[in-house]
Amino acid sequence: MRKILLLIPFFFISHYTQAQYKWDVGGSLGAANYLGDIGGGIHTRRDFVLDMKMGETRTAAGAFARRKLGPKISLQIGFDYAHIQGDDKLSANPERQHRNLNFQNNIYELNVMGQYFFYEINDLGGSYRYRNDFRAYAGIGVAGFHHNPKTLDSNIPLAPMMNEGHAYSLYQFAIPAQLGFYITIDKRYRIGWDLTWRTTFTDYLDDVSTNYINPATKSKSDPQYANFLYYNNRTPELNNVSAADAAAYGYHTYVDSKGGTHVNKRGDPSHNDSYMTSTINFSYTLRGKSTFYKSNYGSIFKSKKHKKRKFRAKF
Repeated sequence: MRKILLLIPFFFISHYTQAQYKWDVGGSLGAANYLGDIGGGIHTRRDFVLDMKMGETRTAAGAFARRKLGPKISLQIGFDYAHIQGDDKLSANPERQHRNLNFQNNIYELNVMGQYFFYEINDLGGSYRYRNDFRAYAGIGVAGFHHNPKTLDSNIPLAPMMNEGHAYSLYQFAIPAQLGFYITIDKRYRIGWDLTWRTTFTDYLDDVSTNYINPATKSKSDPQYANFLYYNNRTPELNNVSAADAAAYGYHTYVDSKGGTHVNKRGDPSHNDSYMTSTINFSYTLRGKSTFYKSNYGSIFKSKKHKKRKFRAKF
């Protein structure tokens, strides 16, 4: 019983000391990849990481500020950069290889994330000084981003070509979901890792979504006309595609088994594109003033001014 009573003050001291470290600011560096219509494995498109090409992994970086709102909850604001790309030449799917499209895209994202700490070790190493700790968290939030898909081989913007007959916005929204952890060292320094997956509201991170369009509908006076003719259908660049296979790409119509007429498929509009980052994070905690200390002990060390007695003259 005596040991328990002795530990109670240390519990409160630890609690209020930790309350001083509510903010941390830092940066991240790692890798980015994407899931969309270009590249992928031998099968038709599959969700999440099953259809990613690890060889297309590129750079990710960012900066963030995080505030601890409670024992289990933090709010993080971040700015992230991700470079993604894809190339049908790297796909194991023969149909994608024959389509022969490619792209690259620089994504600049502003996000707000709520993080929930589902596993904690408050005294990492058992030093009884509570200077080092471990936190594992899951998060979800909202994000807005700017992107601009370009050709991989010549860095020419694809959106102005309107390769599928309509324009799309280069400003979009996403829902990021996150899983990660960090270790706090000496109460001030944090190093961690997180995996963040973004579900977007666009299918045009790679400029591919629906069907080929008839080149005759494009005006020859359009400044993008020459680029459109070259980049809309790149199957003719290949030397190992038969005439019969080549007819499956570019603007061609075909009749299905039920007699319906269709235009050749260029992409899959039933799935929006998504992208992910895997980063190592570094941050520094900012020490604030403890309201508990100030309200309870601040006056102890203040010098007391002795009031001089005032005499009133009597006449």
